Amino acid sequence: MPYFDPILTLQDRLPQGLKPLAPLSFNYWWTWSGQQLRLFNTIDHQLWEACHHNPVLFLQKVSRERLDAVATDPDYVQMVQTLMVRFRQYMQFQDCPLAPQISPERPVAYFCAEFGLHESLPIYSGGLGILAGDHLKSASDLALPLVGVGLLYRQGYFRQRLNRQGWQEDYYIDNQFSDLPLELMRSPTGEPLTLTVEIRGRQVVAQIWRVRVGRTDLYLMDSDVAENDPIDRWLTGHLYGGNQETRIAQEVLLGIGGVRLLQTLGLEPGVYHLNEGHAAFALLEVARGEMARTGQSFYGVEGQVRQKCVFTTHTPVPAGHDAFSPDLMDSFFASYWPQLHLSREQFLALGARRLGDPWEPFNMTVLALRLTRAANGVSQLHGEVSRQMWSILYPDQPVAQVPIGAITNGVHAQTWTAPLVSELFRTYVHPEWETHLPDPELWVRVSQIPDRELWQRHQTLKQRLISYTRSHLFTSREQRGETPEQLEAIARWLDPQVLTIGFARRFSPYKRGHLIIRDPERAKRLLTHSERPVQLIFAGKAHPADEEGKRIIQRLMEWCRDPDIQPRVAFIEDYDMHTARALVQGVDLWLNNPRRPLEASGTSGQKVCFNGGINFSVLDGWWCEGYQAGVNGWAIGEDLHTSNQELQDQLDSESLYRLLENEIIPMYYDRDGEGLPRQWLQRMKASIRTNIPRFNTARMVQDYINHIYAPSPELALSGKG
Repeated sequence: MPYFDPILTLQDRLPQGLKPLAPLSFNYWWTWSGQQLRLFNTIDHQLWEACHHNPVLFLQKVSRERLDAVATDPDYVQMVQTLMVRFRQYMQFQDCPLAPQISPERPVAYFCAEFGLHESLPIYSGGLGILAGDHLKSASDLALPLVGVGLLYRQGYFRQRLNRQGWQEDYYIDNQFSDLPLELMRSPTGEPLTLTVEIRGRQVVAQIWRVRVGRTDLYLMDSDVAENDPIDRWLTGHLYGGNQETRIAQEVLLGIGGVRLLQTLGLEPGVYHLNEGHAAFALLEVARGEMARTGQSFYGVEGQVRQKCVFTTHTPVPAGHDAFSPDLMDSFFASYWPQLHLSREQFLALGARRLGDPWEPFNMTVLALRLTRAANGVSQLHGEVSRQMWSILYPDQPVAQVPIGAITNGVHAQTWTAPLVSELFRTYVHPEWETHLPDPELWVRVSQIPDRELWQRHQTLKQRLISYTRSHLFTSREQRGETPEQLEAIARWLDPQVLTIGFARRFSPYKRGHLIIRDPERAKRLLTHSERPVQLIFAGKAHPADEEGKRIIQRLMEWCRDPDIQPRVAFIEDYDMHTARALVQGVDLWLNNPRRPLEASGTSGQKVCFNGGINFSVLDGWWCEGYQAGVNGWAIGEDLHTSNQELQDQLDSESLYRLLENEIIPMYYDRDGEGLPRQWLQRMKASIRTNIPRFNTARMVQDYINHIYAPSPELALSGKG
C-alpha cells in the first residue's frame, strides 16, 4: 500500500454515493466512457469550466453543499454506480487475444516526447502527442500490455493570445501536479521513486509519476526536485522550448532516463517502441544494459538491441529531424561512450548520415534506423517519402527496398465521436459499434440512418460549435479591451445555417493556413454571398520561434477586420483538445491544404469523418488513401511535382476556389421540399462509411501488433539485418 494515496484522500472528501468519482477521476477512461459530458459537468458547470475540465481539481474545489445536493439525486447516483460497474469490468485483467506473446511481464514500452490524453493534462503540442494519447487508449481497449514513457512538463507547451495587431503572444502557466490526475510513484516506505542520469557532467535526479489511461499506464519523469541544480530543475519545464542544448538534455532524460525508469519500476519490456526520434538515446542505454548482462562488446549486442527495438518516424523533411553538432555531443556524451567501449569516432558514426565527415551532425533518426529491427512511416505516401529520404543509409539497396514500411495513423473513436453521433451508430450500425470499428461490412449500415435525424444532430453540434466560438471570441476580445459595442456584436457572428469550414492545426508555413485568402477579393465574395455564404473558423498556434507562422496568423486577423467579413470569420485562440473536439464534431467541411508531400499523415480530418464531416484536402498524408473521387469528399489541386512553391500555391488556390464555387457550395445549399441537402447528406454518410473502418487506432494498433510488435515472418513490415 503506498504511503500516500491521492485517490483515497479525494474519496474521503466525497459523500457516500459519490465516492466512485475519486477512482474515476484518476483514470482517463472517463474521457471515453460515454458519460464524459455529464459526469462532472452536471455537478457545477461554471466550476467545471473554470477548472479546465480537470476532475481532480474540480472535486477538490466544489462546495460540500453542492456535493451533498447531487448525492441525493437518485438519477445521478445511479449513473455513477452504473459507470463504476462498467469501469470495474473494463479494468479486469485479460490476455490480449491479438498478441498472446506480449505479456504484462514483457510489455511494449512506448516512448514519446508528448502525450495528448485530454486538455486537463497539457503536456502535448499537437498531432504527435494526440496520436500518442490515442495509441495508449486503443492499447487499453485491446488489452495490449503497453506502458507509455514520457516527460512531465512543469509548464507544458506555450499558451497563446493575440494582441490588438493580431500578433501571437506566448506565455506559460505552471501545472500544479498535486491538482492533476497523477500519482507520484513511491517505495513501500513512502519515499518517491527516482532515477538518475548524468547530464552536462551533473547527476540529474528525476521522480516518476503515473497517469492511468484505462488499463494502460503512462509514466512521466519530472526533474523539478530539490536535489537538482536550478538549471536541471527546468529540464522538464517546457515542451519544445529552449535552445539546442535544452533539447538534447531533454532527449537524454527521455531516452536514457526512460530506460532507467522502467528498470526502477521492475519492468523489462519485450519491445521498445520509439515514437519519433526524440527518444532514440534509449537505444544506447538498452545496448549498455545488454553489454553488462552478456559481457559482450557494443557490436556484439547490436543484434539483441535491434531485436527489441522498433521506430516510427513522423517527419517527411530532413530539416525536421533532430540533429546535434559533434561539439554538443562531446559535452553531453564524453563520459558515456566509454561505458559502451566505443571511441568518439565510433560513437558519432552511429548518428551520421555520411560517414567520415568530422562536422556531420548526430542525427536522431539515423541512430534510430541503425539500431531498430523495424521502422515505419505514418501513411503509405510518407513511407515512400521516408524510403527516398533515408536511402543514403542503404547504398546497396534500391529505394523501393529501403527497410522503412508504413502504418497509416488513425484516431481513437470514442474520444473524438460526439455522443449525439455515437447514439446514431448504436441505433443503426451496431449496439457496440466501438468494438467493431475495422469491419467495413458493418459500416454499410450507415445508409440506414434517416437523413433528417443525421442532419438534425449535425446541426445541433454545429450550433454548439458556434456558441463555443462566440464565447471564446468574447473572452479574448474583452481581454484586448474592445468596446462594449464591439463585444455585443459577437452574439450575431456566425450562423448555423451557413456552410461552415474548419481549419485548425499548427500554423507552419508549409501548412498554408492563409491559402484560402490568397485572392482576398474572391474569398470575400464567397463569404459575403447574399444567398449562399460561407463562414470560416480557424484555430492553431505558430511555434514561438516561427516568425513566418506568426505572420500568417496576423495576416488572417488583418483580413478579418473588414466589417463585411468579420461576422463570417473566427479565430479561436489557444487551440487545445477541447477546441479540437468542438471543431471536428461541428464543422460541415474540414480544410487541409499543406504543400505536398510535407504532411506525413494528419489525423484531424479523420476525426471529422467520425462525426459526419466531409474532408476538403490536398492529396497528401492519409487523404491519399481515404479519398474516393465523387464519393466522400474533395481533393484540392493536382499531384504536381514542382519545386516552385509560388506556382503550386497559385494552382492549389485556384482549385480550392473553383471547387467551392462550382461543386461544394451548390451541393450544400441544394435543398429539397423538406429543407434537407440530400446530396450533401449522401456524402456525409459516405465519409463515415468509407473512412471509419480504416482510420481508427483500433486498426492501427492491430497493425502495429501484426507487423511491428510481434510479427509473423510473412507479416513483418520491414525486417532489418
